[in-house]
Amino acid sequence: MNNKFIVITGGAGFIGSSLIKYLINLKIKEKIISIDNYSSGYKKNHIKNKNVKYIKGNNEDIEILLKKYKKNIKVIFHFGEFSRIYQSFKNYKKCFEYNIHHSSKVIEFAKDNKIKLIYSATSSNLGNNGKDENLSPYAWSKSKNIELIKNYNKWFGLKYEFVYFYNVYGPGQIMNSRMSAVIGIFEEQYKKKKPLTIVKPGTQRRDFTHIDDIVRGCYLAWKKGNQNHYMLGTKKNYSIIEIAKMFKTKIKYLPSRPGERFGSTILNNNASKILGYSAKINIKDYIKNIIKYN
Repeated sequence: MNNKFIVITGGAGFIGSSLIKYLINLKIKEKIISIDNYSSGYKKNHIKNKNVKYIKGNNEDIEILLKKYKKNIKVIFHFGEFSRIYQSFKNYKKCFEYNIHHSSKVIEFAKDNKIKLIYSATSSNLGNNGKDENLSPYAWSKSKNIELIKNYNKWFGLKYEFVYFYNVYGPGQIMNSRMSAVIGIFEEQYKKKKPLTIVKPGTQRRDFTHIDDIVRGCYLAWKKGNQNHYMLGTKKNYSIIEIAKMFKTKIKYLPSRPGERFGSTILNNNASKILGYSAKINIKDYIKNIIKYN
């Protein structure tokens, strides 16, 4: 087998499928393999292209699923995890199953086969001077994977890059689902002429990053990274109330929830300094377009 491969776990999800589109548009030489169990990914996100192969399966079986490819894999983008704070309280066992047990198999596979691992870390464990890593089952599980990957680098030479996402939004985002994020929820409610629901108190501040900026940052981390952490944010943040008011419609408040963060943006210039990355799309412009065309 002479082909080289890029593996994307969660390749049928929002971020994974968007990265596949980006890589295809770049006309890369490598072929792409997606692994997804379709717990939050969708077949409608599949990209019809001869250079993309979709495998249905769990990350815990990565050794079996990729047995015939493993000697020719250049990089693994590991996006296939449980990824919502509030839902991790309601489904903490599934969160730990996916994010601890399954992810450990991916990390082990990358280590054993000397494959670079691009891990989607989370801004949720960075707030409050790092104390927020214990704020939810989700944040805790992600922080433990970061520790494990860094230790595998020290102990066994695993090559890695950490990319941090900040409330990703844009075309293809999850809509009308328990796994929807803030902008997806607001956009769906706005289109259906329903009040926008804000979890109290609404003063929680967030950095919102467009999917096009995210996938470009992930690619740059692979190509230019040097075993580091990269904050793929805009360095601008807004309160949830400020975002809701941009839609110029009615607002409804919901009770506060456990694990709620009040800030997440960390000023880290590795993405700019090392990758030459800066976000180009502003959330204000995105919301203006939603209003204009609805």
